[in-house]
Amino acid sequence: MARVVIIGAGPGGLASAMLLAKAGVEVTILERLPHVGGRTSTQIAHGPAGDYRFDLGPTFFLYPRVLESIFKAVGTDLHQHVDLRRLDPQYHLIFGNGGEIRATSDMDRMREQIAAVSPRDADQFERFMADNRKKMGLFRPVLEQPFQSLADVVTWPMMKLLPTLRPALSLERELARYFDDSRIRLAFSFQSKYLGMSPFKCPSLFSILSFLEYEHGVWHPMGGCGAVSEAMANVARSMGVRILTGREVTGLEFQGKRVKAAIAGGERFACDSMMVNADFCHAMRKLVPDNLRKRWTNDRIDRKKFSCSTFMLYLGVEGTFPELEHHTIYMSGDYEGNLADIDSRHTLSRDPSFYLHNPSRLDPSMAPRGHSSLYLLVPVSHQHQNIDWKQEAPRFREMALNQVRKLGLPDLRPLIRYERMLTPDDWDAQYTIHKGAVFNLAHNLGQMLHLRPRNRFEDLEGVYLTGGGTHPGSGLPVIYESARISSRLMLKDLGQSFDHCIPRDEDAPASGGWWPLGRRAKAASQEKVAV
Repeated sequence: MARVVIIGAGPGGLASAMLLAKAGVEVTILERLPHVGGRTSTQIAHGPAGDYRFDLGPTFFLYPRVLESIFKAVGTDLHQHVDLRRLDPQYHLIFGNGGEIRATSDMDRMREQIAAVSPRDADQFERFMADNRKKMGLFRPVLEQPFQSLADVVTWPMMKLLPTLRPALSLERELARYFDDSRIRLAFSFQSKYLGMSPFKCPSLFSILSFLEYEHGVWHPMGGCGAVSEAMANVARSMGVRILTGREVTGLEFQGKRVKAAIAGGERFACDSMMVNADFCHAMRKLVPDNLRKRWTNDRIDRKKFSCSTFMLYLGVEGTFPELEHHTIYMSGDYEGNLADIDSRHTLSRDPSFYLHNPSRLDPSMAPRGHSSLYLLVPVSHQHQNIDWKQEAPRFREMALNQVRKLGLPDLRPLIRYERMLTPDDWDAQYTIHKGAVFNLAHNLGQMLHLRPRNRFEDLEGVYLTGGGTHPGSGLPVIYESARISSRLMLKDLGQSFDHCIPRDEDAPASGGWWPLGRRAKAASQEKVAV
């Protein structure tokens, strides 16, 4: 039986473990933290009134069909393990320069919401949805296959996509083809922050992010997104996966460029193949000698572009706020300037955009009765010499709490019964995220597809990547997809069946979802891929 070690029990590692175990592989997950999920985990804070629960990282649960298909592939049903509630409204957008939208997937109501801000743009919503439905159908196979070289990119099928994908356009310019009002464009482009990018720099193809929200909904897993990770871990364990928490991998054993074992807690874990679900740049620098890496040396990593980071406040607050939606997003009055502060100037804005999560409105498990668990996120620069967080954190906390009052809330300070703060420095030190860039490498055209660290990692033998640092990128749905891609590659190389990794949900294109391109087409057709 083949032995696989997975470094990290984040969503990509857990999904990989499920798929690999289904194929009969012996899987061991080594997780540094005392719990599963990585950033997709739940923090529990004990207070005098009871427990407050917070999602550590992701709070938006989108496009559950990828994870549904993974659960189905291993013989179970996601909805038997996780109680998912679809939100309506999906979120509340408040524009710093006037106007608001309570976003909904109800087409008629959404047109009314748009018309209240910009009447001339209301009729463009359906055209945007129709065009992006087509775009998603064309681009979905790209998200579901590996890109191991330029030959996988420069192919006739990919070239045929260019008129639809318009790679030369930014997301902002793409949306200008539909909406005149800059606020409406923001309503359909702020989702680029899921990738840690500015819509003024993000490629136009990512208009599919907002489309997915309206087409497939925004969901809340009862108990928080960490409940999804716990469910995945429980299923994996039931399949024989060994999950060892509190086991930080401190070294790897190599034979040439092939990894033979991981060292954690002084114990050696031998393997035939390895899946890395840790933060890519941090793991490479810590675990793999520079001389073993040709394409991803420390020097080359230093020259890469990284996503933004986040300043976080997790607040256990006395009182409830029924007027506050589950997700509320405030857009700075100078949104473009705020983004430039984050991405280019690496300074702190005076009027930053922010996001406030109020899950206890829907989910009583998230806070004691009569209390609320509030999650406040402010996008900021990744670590940079311009910002000394030891100096800036107290001042920025005060500013962030003042910003919240722009939502019509009272001063929260006297109501706070629990508080935790995370800065980019903390994301680096406590969660081993390189530069505190919580969305990993930026998703610009020079760092996508084969130019991203590859699912079958090119610098080592028998090593595969999953998570936001590899293809397709950041965000829970695509991280789950990366697990499916990488598991399929690993199983092929191990000479084991991987048919269960092929998507079989009703959204899959007629090809079955795997779209072999270029010189890989013949080999893929021999791998029992439905084409």
